[in-house]
Amino acid sequence: MTDQALELRETVRQRYAAAARQASQGETACCGPQPVEVDENFGSTLYAADERDALPAQAVAASLGCGNPTAVAELRSGERVLDLGSGGGIDVLLSARRVGPAGKAYGLDMTEEMLALALANAAKAGATNVEFLKGTIEAIPLPANTIDVVISNCVINLSTDKQAVFAETFRVLKPGGRIGVSDVVADDTLAAGERAQRGEWVGCIAGALSFTEYRQGLEAAGFTGVEITPTHQVADGMHSAIIRATKESDVGELG
Repeated sequence: MTDQALELRETVRQRYAAAARQASQGETACCGPQPVEVDENFGSTLYAADERDALPAQAVAASLGCGNPTAVAELRSGERVLDLGSGGGIDVLLSARRVGPAGKAYGLDMTEEMLALALANAAKAGATNVEFLKGTIEAIPLPANTIDVVISNCVINLSTDKQAVFAETFRVLKPGGRIGVSDVVADDTLAAGERAQRGEWVGCIAGALSFTEYRQGLEAAGFTGVEITPTHQVADGMHSAIIRATKESDVGELG
């Protein structure tokens, strides 16, 4: 990893650590380099009221995403789910409710403060079928072919090595497994410099892939049936989108 990539990762870690501290103190955090008010584009407002009301307030306050992946992942009872960049745990806790006691929801995060907040939230929620792991989404600390569904909420765009994220996601999924993630995606007409002009890297904008780049990256990792559906605009030429794809049932681990 280059020095620039390491610096960007540390910047992201520091910002999310600060967000976790805000949420722990009862303040509302939001995705961005500076604290800003949560609006209709980011945060807990993208979840249904009954979902928010069923979770600890700190889990809701720490919601930094651009969508609601648990609403589109079509989770089923008994499935094993992995949330990449799980933050305060809102999507892990919602997933745990959907898969039930026969299933399990894993959360992966690199930030100690977020992991501590997520564990506290899980305890408050009485969730027993959850597990939080420390690590990076470019090197997932789980065995191959063990997860049914991978979800993520406005996190993959923060990675400086998205192809590694796609490859690792493919590796841990069982044959027949699928992804259902929310992320910020750029119009194909926007150059990288133009994306950077629209927002900071840690603001979920500058690191965004274009629609074509996202599709090609997933397909290069081995995924099929890639669908990228924009849901709402978050900046000029930048969209929150739902991304779905499948690891074919007759395909094992690549490589």
